[in-house]
Amino acid sequence: MPKSSDNPRSELLPGTLEMLILRTLAAGDLHGYGIARHIEQASNGVLRIEQGSLYPALERLLEKGWAKARWDRSPSGRRARYYTMTPSGQARLDRKVAEYERVVGAITQVMSET
Repeated sequence: MPKSSDNPRSELLPGTLEMLILRTLAAGDLHGYGIARHIEQASNGVLRIEQGSLYPALERLLEKGWAKARWDRSPSGRRARYYTMTPSGQARLDRKVAEYERVVGAITQVMSET
């Protein structure tokens, strides 16, 4: 059995999943599977979002008004729920990205100390 440190995938910090979903939706409407697939592909497989994490996060985004949803047909003809980022979702994304950049900068600064 591999140790957790042998796992090439990374765990997400709290709030990061919502930021990643909103960033993905900034490019256009997607259904849940498309969102998860985009994040996994864009991260070269490091970030794999399980359904048990994705759909509750999407529901939180809907409840907070940061996204809206509609039912439509996927390219394969299956019924799918498509998500769209709202203007308040864009404002939230902007704040989360600024916070992320501040934290990453601080971590980089600490890690570069001798």
